[in-house]
Amino acid sequence: MSGLRDAVLEARDVTVVPDGGRREILSGASLGIRAGEVHALVGPNGAGKSTLFGVIAGDVVPSAGSVHLDGVLLAEFRPRDLARRRAVLLQQNAVSFPFTVAQVVAMGRAPWARTPLADDDEAAIAAALEDTDIVDLADRTVPSLSGGERARAALARVLAQRTDILLLDEPTAALDLRHQEDVLALAVRRAREGAAVAVVLHDLNSAMAHADRVTLLSRGRVVAAGIPAEVLTAERIEEVYGQAVDVFPHPATGVPVVTPRRRASDRPAPW
Repeated sequence: MSGLRDAVLEARDVTVVPDGGRREILSGASLGIRAGEVHALVGPNGAGKSTLFGVIAGDVVPSAGSVHLDGVLLAEFRPRDLARRRAVLLQQNAVSFPFTVAQVVAMGRAPWARTPLADDDEAAIAAALEDTDIVDLADRTVPSLSGGERARAALARVLAQRTDILLLDEPTAALDLRHQEDVLALAVRRAREGAAVAVVLHDLNSAMAHADRVTLLSRGRVVAAGIPAEVLTAERIEEVYGQAVDVFPHPATGVPVVTPRRRASDRPAPW
């Protein structure tokens, strides 16, 4: 536990058993999110990433263990106070009513209503629209947007909240290549400005390139945590994912790259 002492947000030995269930979907997991770092949660489907994410966000109550924010039990925070400390981007952000993008982004300012920081609403909304490249969509209704545009609008709402902890669950899932890189670069920038950022990712190469720390989960347990290059070794990836891979330094950046190991006979015909 000593490696988590300086964590802003910390889960300690949390276990989650669903209501009426017998099998643990998360077992004895610990995680520390530190200011100034991007911390990626990775693992195969069903590994427990989103469950652990929900626990640290305060949306999932653990069956055992505890979660602390600056040393205080997360459960002791009132919802509004918690919303002023951390912003959460979920995988699903359905908006059925014809709100405009600007209106949805403005919802991120709700925790600051009737406080002196409400004076920052206009600037915060404008900056979030700019950062997510959706200024030209501000007057569009959310149901009229593509999946990727909706994802960026949801992220802009989270950014407009202006908290020191950002929790992002698969923020790149619906995005094209350019916007995937933009979103992760934005996460890194917020961390360098002092924010604590946790992000659930499926792409191991994105974790290698952008995360300061990685927690690898499998079957509801933490397999390893630490620097990406030390956690995401070829041997460990094959063990957890059941897929042989090669890990080698990128020729230009030196950042490790993960590629599935394929036989020459698996390649498609050249016609």
